Amino acid sequence: MSDAQYDYVIVGSGAGGGPLAANLAKAGFKVLVLEAGGDPCSESETGRLMYEVPIFHGLSTEYKPCAWNFFIRHYTDDAQQAADSKVVEDKDLPPDLQGQKVIWYPRAGALGGCTAHNAMITVVPQDSDWDHIADITGDQSWCGENMRPYFARLEDCKYVPRPGSFRSIFQGLFSNVARLILGKKAVLDFTHGHGFDGWLPTSGLDPRLLPTLISDKELATLLLSSAKGAIREHIGDPLLQLDTRFDPNDSRNTGDSPEGLAFTPLAVNRGKRTGPREYLLRVKNSKEHGDNLTIKRHALATRVIFEGTRAVGVEYIDKSHVYRADPESYTATPDPATLPRAQVRAAREVILAGGAFNTPQLLMLSGVGPSSELERFGIPVVVDLPGVGLNLQDRYEVGVVSEFNRNFVLLEGAAFAPPEDGSEPDQFLSTWEKGGSGIYATNGALIGIIKRSRPELKDPDLFIFGLPGFFKGYRPGYSKVFEATHNKFTWAILKARTTNTGRVRLQTPNPWDRPSINFQYFGDGARAGDPDLDAVLDGVKFVRSMNNRLNATHKLIKREEVPGDDRRTDDQLRTFIRDEAWGHHASCTCKIGADDDELAVLDNRLRVRGTQNLRVVDASVFPKIPGYFIVTAIYMMSEKAFDMIRQDAK
Repeated sequence: MSDAQYDYVIVGSGAGGGPLAANLAKAGFKVLVLEAGGDPCSESETGRLMYEVPIFHGLSTEYKPCAWNFFIRHYTDDAQQAADSKVVEDKDLPPDLQGQKVIWYPRAGALGGCTAHNAMITVVPQDSDWDHIADITGDQSWCGENMRPYFARLEDCKYVPRPGSFRSIFQGLFSNVARLILGKKAVLDFTHGHGFDGWLPTSGLDPRLLPTLISDKELATLLLSSAKGAIREHIGDPLLQLDTRFDPNDSRNTGDSPEGLAFTPLAVNRGKRTGPREYLLRVKNSKEHGDNLTIKRHALATRVIFEGTRAVGVEYIDKSHVYRADPESYTATPDPATLPRAQVRAAREVILAGGAFNTPQLLMLSGVGPSSELERFGIPVVVDLPGVGLNLQDRYEVGVVSEFNRNFVLLEGAAFAPPEDGSEPDQFLSTWEKGGSGIYATNGALIGIIKRSRPELKDPDLFIFGLPGFFKGYRPGYSKVFEATHNKFTWAILKARTTNTGRVRLQTPNPWDRPSINFQYFGDGARAGDPDLDAVLDGVKFVRSMNNRLNATHKLIKREEVPGDDRRTDDQLRTFIRDEAWGHHASCTCKIGADDDELAVLDNRLRVRGTQNLRVVDASVFPKIPGYFIVTAIYMMSEKAFDMIRQDAK
């Protein structure tokens, strides 16, 4: 194609598209990234703080320059949908959604995609998540053993000593002595699956925070009691946990039981959020590769351009605040239909990385999807792919919130927000600015527990983490409630490997309108003996048992606020879970699958079936939602996609 300016055009700069674009540019290809959002971090001091300060991640979901607000349904049934306390009031809904019973689902419209506001948790999935893809595709390059090195390739670990250092050798010798005493084999690889030269720095809990934690009697007692409770319940192997230093990313947790206490590794470098944004900007600003990478912000992709079934480019609107998920779009762009469209051509491939909502939407707008859906809106069918937009998956999460008798010392004086109107920053923000340390350098989570909801499960399915503050799900204004609360503690219970599926469908044929999204929770509320529901119930009862033991001994808790003392029976708790569960890891809407699976959108190399030169590299590609926190799986998949694309380019 003589008129193609770029080898690859990538739509989206998030966890899939961002690293892929940087890697392709470093490999010598000409790459254009179309990002519909801007870069709020570089546009104002408030934007910088909202992005860089880890503890502000909740606030950033409600920061207008970064926010993309989707509104979704958990259930098809109106009565069940209306029972959710998170249903948004009309005063908080945009004009086109007034009167609807919908729930706010925050996304980010910014360079880096949702990694610009996520909680930065970086936990690798289990090998079985990858093995499933290998099994259904017959492609063993996807198996866990082959996928694990991708994590080491992308990671720049800051909390494990670099191989060859004195500290690494000492810890390795000490660990092996302990392993031999316990009758286990010695290990010679002291990296334990970590990488030290990748693009993504990872950090653990700052040890400088420990004296403050220890001095906070309530929190110290709570954490110690929780650790004892996990051991008492025989969750995990305490000796293995000590050997791996409670690191869920230690490769020894792949083969041994990964249950037990865990800290949560974060994508934080010297106290600041880091991710695909930084990787993209490093490559763009480098003398060696900068000319290979073009990043076009405020560019809303409207359709993929086809010649027959071959993707040759992308049409887009070159203007900010166009997409209706952007809260500023209604005033900034009252009539998007009047805006001109631009086009860009790709000599090699078009790659979609818009996420689980926008990638299937863009495919359908381009004529790739279920023909009945496309014909309903008068969209010419390029390829009839019935699986586009189906198989929508997410985690289930609920919070158990307790009010303590006294405020936590750790939080005293914390505003949990940037200063306003020229006021002075609080002491915690000053500490963070000086050295990237303190509670503001964390995402708020202080302890994690990984467990099975049923003993017979092959892999654990619950990740339970504790944080000081009030959190019972996403609803407009929730971050302000968190700021004002200094005597409440939340145990967030996350159900991994869920078995439910929903769908994404077009709302209109307009590329600036949000799609229709229905997660169809718990089999749309009609599934008897739902295993996901009972798994979350197990997590709630486990947390309650820890709290009961804590209060029986130390009398620290004033009351349980959520679910509340009026919900005691299993059936009452099941109702609470149906009504209050939330998620924020939308995925699986353009799944990879076998050739004989009519709902498989992608082949084993992430190519869109029935088309040429079109791939998907984002959260939508998974057939089942992987691991506990999806971002690391997307990073690993993106690294593999780079290898496959580079191979195909030859």
